[in-house]
Amino acid sequence: MAVVKKNPIKLPDKGVVEWKYATCGYCSTGCSIEVGINKEGAAVTTRGVADAPVNKGKLCIKGITEAAIFEAPGRGTDPLIRDHTYNDWQKTDWDSALDKTAAEFKRIQEKYGPDSVAVVSTGQILTEEFYTLGKLTRGLIGTNNYDGNTTLCMASAVSGYKRSFGSDGPPGCYDDFEDTECLLAFGSNLPEQHPIIYWRLKEALEKRKFPIIVIDPRVTMFAQFADIHLPIKPGTDLVLLNALAHVILKEGLEDRAYIDAHCNGADDFSELVERYDPTTAAAITGINEDTIRHVARIYANAGAAMSIWTMGINQSTHGSDGVCGINNLNLITGNIGKPGGTSLSITGQCNAMGTREWSACSGLPGYRVLENEQHREEIGKFWGVDPEFFPKKRGMFMTDIFPAIETGQIKALWLVATNPMTSMADTGRIRKIMEKLEFCVVQDSYEDVEANQYAHVFLPASVWAEKSGCFTNTERRVNLVTPVKPSLANSKPDLWIFNQLAKRWDASKSMNFPDDSEDVFNEMKALSQGDDKTVATAGLNGDPRMLNISGMSYEKILKQRGIQWPMREGDDTGDARLYTDGKFQYPDGKAKLMSMEFIDNNERPSADFPFWLNSGRVVEHFHTRTRTGKVGNCNKFSPTPYMEINPDAAAELGIQQMEYVRLVSPRGDAVVMAQLTQRVPYNMVFIPFHYHDCVNRLSLGLLDPHSRQPAFKQSAVRIEKTDQNEAAKLNVEMRAF
Repeated sequence: MAVVKKNPIKLPDKGVVEWKYATCGYCSTGCSIEVGINKEGAAVTTRGVADAPVNKGKLCIKGITEAAIFEAPGRGTDPLIRDHTYNDWQKTDWDSALDKTAAEFKRIQEKYGPDSVAVVSTGQILTEEFYTLGKLTRGLIGTNNYDGNTTLCMASAVSGYKRSFGSDGPPGCYDDFEDTECLLAFGSNLPEQHPIIYWRLKEALEKRKFPIIVIDPRVTMFAQFADIHLPIKPGTDLVLLNALAHVILKEGLEDRAYIDAHCNGADDFSELVERYDPTTAAAITGINEDTIRHVARIYANAGAAMSIWTMGINQSTHGSDGVCGINNLNLITGNIGKPGGTSLSITGQCNAMGTREWSACSGLPGYRVLENEQHREEIGKFWGVDPEFFPKKRGMFMTDIFPAIETGQIKALWLVATNPMTSMADTGRIRKIMEKLEFCVVQDSYEDVEANQYAHVFLPASVWAEKSGCFTNTERRVNLVTPVKPSLANSKPDLWIFNQLAKRWDASKSMNFPDDSEDVFNEMKALSQGDDKTVATAGLNGDPRMLNISGMSYEKILKQRGIQWPMREGDDTGDARLYTDGKFQYPDGKAKLMSMEFIDNNERPSADFPFWLNSGRVVEHFHTRTRTGKVGNCNKFSPTPYMEINPDAAAELGIQQMEYVRLVSPRGDAVVMAQLTQRVPYNMVFIPFHYHDCVNRLSLGLLDPHSRQPAFKQSAVRIEKTDQNEAAKLNVEMRAF
């Protein structure tokens, strides 16, 4: 019998003459990528790097199509300027644009005070750029109202790590999939949110089977692949977590030796969770009490167990408590700092970790805090700034900055690679707030970003791999981006923009603002070691601080395809895990078991608004579609705002597949296309959050009291019929923006 050979896949010849190394600029997975350059110097394609420890040659659809963003429609090519009447933009030169920006900041601060100017950054620029922006904002501009858009996605993870362990910093790594015996995934849809991390998990499952338990209100792709799916009621994660801990302690399944040696607060914690028995929890969470007991036993009896989560936990009024609840589970079972045992937040943006580590948004660089006098003195001495110039405590979070504009406290706003017109909750309110600004400057790679409607100056920035510097991924791996092509037209790297703007302040003459990213990295290396006084107050027993990159160099990072911190001077590589010695970043070296009551302040479905509104990512798009919305091979799969609705609910309302409907919440409305699916329960709709004038016109956005992160996922809506022709016309207009 003849053997039939399949035709091999043939990739089109793009005329690549050179491959240049970078790290993917989309999500936090941190894939090593190579960009193919043709003989004309254009970036024409990408491929994964085979020997990279993170992705081992694999890329998702966004990475595969990433070369298309360099010259996508809407790229900013020249600085733009206009007056306060929002007349047409006028092209200008860089000096004029930067002179106006600095002059307006100074004028407004002189008139209203130093904190009347706010800076909102991103998770998308390079770590060296974050560090330089922090130096400019903290050391020259002098406002305390400085934050990053990571407040919208990772602030609860940061807060939870700090409350439980004494410091930010994910303690685990992707290799933990290879060793774990049980995985709990909270509000995480890995196959669509982080496909390469999911591939790493699948690789581990092919070698040996272990249970996957997914907690999510929606039957996500991950939930379909799981061994157990817990369709929890939105916003009740803390109740479930306390109930799981209740069962573990009640049945003696905890690691008592680990608790006694490494944790504080055990007695109070035991007393609290005693009240969260499975019967009580079942009535609140919607999860069967026997299932709660079953999951608790599986987790506690595993030799090594790990927990992961993304926005389903973070974007809640109880987000920080939820993270602490996950940490509690890991601590009472001894699953911190060992292979396969970890509490691992899966970060959203490519360099959200970089902004947490070095941007000085939450304080000062290198996990230092403004509240610590010795930290202020150390940074002041290093930068050449009077420590008294620094504020004594952290200023406003991003989510507090916009209400402060509304009340007139803040008069000027600088947005760096962030798009609050789509990403903030209750965007109808945000539009009115932006109109109140005396001065707004938008710094972005794309001039058609929605926030630019309210700007007076636009600064065109280079995209991701037109620059040089580092990203830090979910597992604390620092990886390198090299410039694969020159910046488009007259756009400039963010580092150049920050340095040039710094020159507009006389005090910059006594400071150092290196032009070369590697020189900036060397500054960060020096700061990561700390001085003896700082180590004594921030670390343990005189050991170097945890966030230590002093052993890294661009050459080593490139050779190893990324290095995890800490990597101390003299080390061959970084540490895969934190807290392996059981010592945490509190003065006594012990973690805290957090005792947290559930406070039910969710917006719930009602007679007027009978559906839960849920939101999340789809694999084709990234955040506000500033990039993927312009890439044909991404956008063609999800070009239109849509909602998932249960077929039974749709039938009762007379809604057909692919029919347009209007969603209404107490805050606004949005027109979307209906997609009928059993993935959502009868009383819920799900909308991808990527589209402007869509889900965040409806979302509630109550804030977590610890992290100030919005509760994007707990709100209520009703569904109304709408004129199909008008809706289709509106949809075309939205796509054309």
